[in-house]
Amino acid sequence: MSLAQLPLFVYGSLIDPQRRAEVIGREIDAMPARLNGYERGRGRYWFIRQRAGRAATGAILENLTDAEFVRLDEYEEVPVLYTRERVRVSLIDGDAQRECWVYLPTGWEQN
Repeated sequence: MSLAQLPLFVYGSLIDPQRRAEVIGREIDAMPARLNGYERGRGRYWFIRQRAGRAATGAILENLTDAEFVRLDEYEEVPVLYTRERVRVSLIDGDAQRECWVYLPTGWEQN
């Protein structure tokens, strides 16, 4: 299965359009979204962690290619700093949910 079959939910530095274009290699639109049951935090890097009753805000990036996911994995330092997992993300402007990839921290955020 192609990685590009699912969009990506971002919540940290990749929310910024300029930073996103630098990493991905092209401009890409983002759709506001939230990940229920998680909260955002920041140490040295942005992270999210499970937290009942909370919601992490961010954005969905669609139509990414497999090659762009390779660049994103390198940027997120998978598997050292983050892993890429599947989650259900809610669109901000409605109740619709989308299955997305998200980068989750590997435990360093607990220090």
